Amino acid sequence: MKNTRIYLALAAMAAALAASAQQEVMVSQYMFNGLFLNPAYAGSHGYASSSLLHRSQWMQVEGAPRTSMMAVDGPLMNNTMGLGFSLVHDQIGISRDLDISGHYAYRMRVGKSSRLAFGLRAGLSMYSARVSELRYWDANDPMYQQDIVNSPIGKFGFGIYWHNATSYAGISVPTIYAADGKITMDAPDALQHYFTQHYYVHAGKVFPAGENFDIKPSTLIKYTPNAPIEADVNCNVLYRERVWLGLGYRTGDALVTMIEYQVSPQLRIGYAYDMTTSKLRTYTTGSHEIMLGFDFGKDLLRIKTPRYF
Repeated sequence: MKNTRIYLALAAMAAALAASAQQEVMVSQYMFNGLFLNPAYAGSHGYASSSLLHRSQWMQVEGAPRTSMMAVDGPLMNNTMGLGFSLVHDQIGISRDLDISGHYAYRMRVGKSSRLAFGLRAGLSMYSARVSELRYWDANDPMYQQDIVNSPIGKFGFGIYWHNATSYAGISVPTIYAADGKITMDAPDALQHYFTQHYYVHAGKVFPAGENFDIKPSTLIKYTPNAPIEADVNCNVLYRERVWLGLGYRTGDALVTMIEYQVSPQLRIGYAYDMTTSKLRTYTTGSHEIMLGFDFGKDLLRIKTPRYF
């Protein structure tokens, strides 16, 4: 450690990670990247859609989370099905996780203008941990005798997603089961699985506010067993169907500002800044997140309304 302040910051970060069990990716611009939260989001537009996102969390803190993500999805069979693919590289401290997942959604009409989808996720993670770099007291503890290098872990998830032109709601468990026996075989009996279930509930709605403005409040509630419930509450304003400006709050963690610009009907770029409100605020200048999205074939469909989510 470079100095005492960094050591204390790492200790605080470790405590926060232990409490919240941040094993699934956490992003601030979740409302435009639903596939990372819910496999039933796949094919929810009438065209193929893709996104790239990078998040650097808790700047200036050594070992803080860094996440890079790519996703693409689209409809099939007259929009009765959806397929998606995602690639996520996540690093926290000594651990690295490269996750490759396929997403499938079965979609059905509910009423005249709404659709309900049921989604499945199947993926493979390559998990690594440089445990030999940790400081520990028991030199004979088998947990710290050998690094974990690209250990394959199968992951499976499930989700439900409902939406119409201006509203959405969903519930998901991105990882219902993880075949992580190889990385817990030397752990104490109490640790049966390293990867735990994360339960997500997310929803949002768009309200017209005059000729040039639309307002979209949204929320994401996250629950993990043995950890406090965390909630993201956001409000985004769309100006002239081109510029999104947003504010949000993540309980116990950060205030969030967001901006997204619709460069063309197909291309959009976004940025989010998290101002840390936890005890880590003394040691970090916050978190940064950039996003690039591209929609394929949207011009051919001649969609006049903007993309709300």
